[in-house]
Amino acid sequence: MARVSDVGVAVIGSGFIGTVHIEALRRIGVSVHGLLGSTPDRAADRAARLGVPRAYGSLGELLSDDRVQVVHVTSPNHLHYPQVCEILAAGRHVMCEKPLAMTSDQSAELVALAAHSGRVAAVNFNIRFYPLNQHLRELVAGGALGDVRLVTGHYFQDWLLHQTDWNWRLEPEQGGALRAVGDIGSHWLDLTSFVTGQRVAAVMADLATFIPVRLQPAGPVETFSLERTTETVPREIRTEDVATILLRYENGARGLVAISQLSAGRKNSLQYEIDGSMAAAAWDSEQPDQMWVGHRERPNEIVFRDPALMAPAGRSVTALPGGHVEGFADTFAALFRSVYADVVAGGTSDRPPYATFADGHEEMLVGDAVAESAREGRWVDVRRVESPQPVGSISRRGRLR
Repeated sequence: MARVSDVGVAVIGSGFIGTVHIEALRRIGVSVHGLLGSTPDRAADRAARLGVPRAYGSLGELLSDDRVQVVHVTSPNHLHYPQVCEILAAGRHVMCEKPLAMTSDQSAELVALAAHSGRVAAVNFNIRFYPLNQHLRELVAGGALGDVRLVTGHYFQDWLLHQTDWNWRLEPEQGGALRAVGDIGSHWLDLTSFVTGQRVAAVMADLATFIPVRLQPAGPVETFSLERTTETVPREIRTEDVATILLRYENGARGLVAISQLSAGRKNSLQYEIDGSMAAAAWDSEQPDQMWVGHRERPNEIVFRDPALMAPAGRSVTALPGGHVEGFADTFAALFRSVYADVVAGGTSDRPPYATFADGHEEMLVGDAVAESAREGRWVDVRRVESPQPVGSISRRGRLR
């Protein structure tokens, strides 16, 4: 019987998030055979630093490595679509960073390709895998909050606060037409839909760019790096720094989210509150091991992450006992355990807790509505073409390659 330790993996992308993937894969016992970077020299340098045995010179070379059954795509956004197309065509399972593609037409095509391939195709919405989010999803589904009525919150960071802050995500040719919404807002939207079980039906969005010209360093800049160069070039910015979005959900619930990449002091603050007809719940990513639960007729509660006290879904993604904080890196390990259970089984399970390509496409469709609403100053429906059956139900099962 195949085991996770039998699975061989390659990672595309040698930056911050690629490194997180590699370290999490090692934690769950998966063999990382090689790394593909933006250049052969960069890949060789990072592979040596991380102890990865091989640096590939091209995607073709990676896919010719018969030891690799799964490819993790952590490259810049504009490369996701062409790389994933090639990976699926080569019969490999794939874990892709968000956004899944640059356009919803591309993401729709990837959903179809993944379904046809029968391979596991997942999107890295890792914040689902903080244990209390899995726990709350199960409670909401069981009616613990009553009918969901209002979903509010924010996702704030400050890493692009200054005019001299620069990253490839600022360039729409590499990052896409939506920046703050596509980069971090998509996490909030996916997470709250996952927890509540409700899809966004319509949006009213306002986007703002407060730094219209930024100073791009002459050399490369890695995400979250503190290194800066004195040589810069002024560049016009065509993507949003901040977004505020009103939401209507399919069950009639309402929502409001604010998204910012220039909120001083907020390093990675995702917060949400879900107000139901019986109770409410709130969670903050910077305090991930506790959740506030609100009541009217009795005292409010603080629920701490403790596998002995959580619902089965939360318990299943908890690696440490209560009082031992699980954080950002832990969510990747929990997510990958879930994905690789399906890889070993040979195909996508019926209702996976991780985000599939269909979920990644859903966020592209919501993004389309956000962009159109901001342009036209009106409510815009999320336009979906419903597929006859979910990806998971048409994935064929097969033996581990």
